[in-house]
Amino acid sequence: MKKTDERDTMFARANYQPGSDAYKDYYSKNPERKQIDDSFRNRTQLCGEDSMTYNKLNSPIAECAFNFLGDIRNLCEGHISKEKVEANPEIFSKKIKGIAKQYGASVVGITKLKNEHIYSHRGRHEENYGEEINLNHEYAIVFGCEMNKDMINRSPMIAEVIETSKCYVDAAIIGMIISYYIRSLGYDARNHMDGNYLVIPTLIAKDAGLGQIGRNAILTNKDFGSRLRLGVVTTTLSLSEDDEIDFGLDDFCKVCKKCALYCPSQSLSREGKLGFNNKYNWTVNVETCYEKWRYLGTDCGMCISVCPFSQNLESIKNCDSFKKNGNAIQKALNEYKNKFGSRVFIPGNPPWLR
Repeated sequence: MKKTDERDTMFARANYQPGSDAYKDYYSKNPERKQIDDSFRNRTQLCGEDSMTYNKLNSPIAECAFNFLGDIRNLCEGHISKEKVEANPEIFSKKIKGIAKQYGASVVGITKLKNEHIYSHRGRHEENYGEEINLNHEYAIVFGCEMNKDMINRSPMIAEVIETSKCYVDAAIIGMIISYYIRSLGYDARNHMDGNYLVIPTLIAKDAGLGQIGRNAILTNKDFGSRLRLGVVTTTLSLSEDDEIDFGLDDFCKVCKKCALYCPSQSLSREGKLGFNNKYNWTVNVETCYEKWRYLGTDCGMCISVCPFSQNLESIKNCDSFKKNGNAIQKALNEYKNKFGSRVFIPGNPPWLR
C-alpha cells in the first residue's frame, strides 16, 4: 500500500506561506492546487475574528488549546534510559493500557506498525518540510478520548471546536505520559499528537481494533461513534497486539448516508464503490470541507454529530453486528428518527459559555 505524503494533507498545505521555501517547492510540483490553497490563506483562521462563529470571549479557548499543543510538540521525543527493564509483552501491554485509561482514554489498542501507517515525508512545519520519515519502531499504541456528546451536538458552533481542541490536549497528555514511561524503561518511544504526527492515527486505530472507518473517513467506534480524538505512541518495546474488528459499519454506512446528506459543504460521497478488499471506497473532498471550516471558524463536526453511532442508541448497543443485517440497521435508523428527527442539534451554548 502506497504511503501518504504529509505535504499533501490539507493542514500542511494551508500552512505554506507565500514566498517561503516550502511554498515555492510544493506549488512547483503541485501547481493545480495553488489557486484553491491561496484562497484559504486569504480567509480567517479557525477561531478567527472574521469567522461566522467568532466570539471574543469563547473563541480564544480553543485557539489557546492549539497554541499549547504547539508549545509542547518538541517533547514528543526524549531521553531513553540506559537501564533496560525486562518483562513479557503481556505485562507491558497491561501496564500501558492501564496508564492510558488512568489518564482519561476511553479506548486503547495496540498493533504492529505497518509501512502504510507512516507518512512518507513531513510537511506540517517549515523547519522540517520535506524530510523523509524513517521510523524504526515496531509497535503502535493508539488511544481515543471521548468528546462530550452535548458539546458535539452543538456542531458546527463554537462549543464544538472547544470540545475537539480539549480532547486533542487530552490525547497529547496521555501520549506524553506513555512515551515518557516507556523511555524510562529503556526503550525508544515517540508521542504522535495534533500538529506533530509522523503516522496516520485513523489507520492505526482501525488495525488495533478500536473501530472501523466509515463514510465520513473518520474512525467510528461502536460505543462512541465518531466522537473520539486519537493519539498514538510508537515504540521499540515488544507488546501484545489486538485484533481488528468488523461490526458491519460498511453495510450500515451504505444505507444510512446521514453524514453525506447533512454535510454543509456536500464534501462526502453519497455513493461508494467496492474496492479490491470488498470495502467501500468512500471519498471526501478535503478542499470543500476545509473551506467550510475556515468560513465557520470551527472544525464543523456535523458528520460526527449526525452519525447514529455517536448518539448512544440502544438498538446499536444491543446489536453485535450490522453485517448483512438490514433489519438491525433499519431499527437503529428508526430509533434515531424517533428520538431526534432528521438530525441532532442542541441550540445555544452550555451555561458556562453564555
